Amino acid sequence: MYLIYFAIIVLIPLWAQMRVKNTFARYSRVPTSSYRRGADVAREILNANGLYNVAVEEGRGFLSDHYDPRSKTVRLSPENYHGHSIAASAIAAHECGHAIQDGERYAFLRFRHALVPVANLGSNASWILIMIGIFAHLSGLLLLGIIFMAAAVLFQLVTLPVEFNASNRAMKQVVSLGLIGNREQREARKVLNAAALTYVAAAAVAVLELLRLVLIFTGMNRNDD
Repeated sequence: MYLIYFAIIVLIPLWAQMRVKNTFARYSRVPTSSYRRGADVAREILNANGLYNVAVEEGRGFLSDHYDPRSKTVRLSPENYHGHSIAASAIAAHECGHAIQDGERYAFLRFRHALVPVANLGSNASWILIMIGIFAHLSGLLLLGIIFMAAAVLFQLVTLPVEFNASNRAMKQVVSLGLIGNREQREARKVLNAAALTYVAAAAVAVLELLRLVLIFTGMNRNDD
């Protein structure tokens, strides 16, 4: 039973990552009708939303695209910064979606930012407490570890509406500004959906692991009684 469980929590993220890579590889070879680079798509979306203070920079690494709220910068991986593809446009627009969220002080994004210190502490400390609690049979320590882990899981769950909202904003921007053609909307949506799967998979695995630990805790208490 445990082998099946661990196979599931390993295979789900791997499947999601493969889906992203395959979808990106497919649509990174298909240029948009506007033939704009990802960097140009990002700049046009930001300007259209009055975000002239947000910079667009070339980052490093494969699919390392992100928005940095501290420096107000959209960083695009080299293939998306220079690329003219549907994938490059979709991902650039998605990161601009986060910049728009930041500019509008989107509630879920602000909540996620507030959770970062707690989530980092939970991720770092939870497993130490959990392992000591299990092996030393200290249910109180195990419970503390579960609470810390719950904070990290909450961060991942809050990330979901942030990511889906950014994707919805991205689609509206590229369509309204004419950055992709009508026939390209379906392909752009596939790229965004594949990327969202990685967050869904991570959240699902985190919730499953949290539930498993809760069951271990309740079983430990039952045995003590």
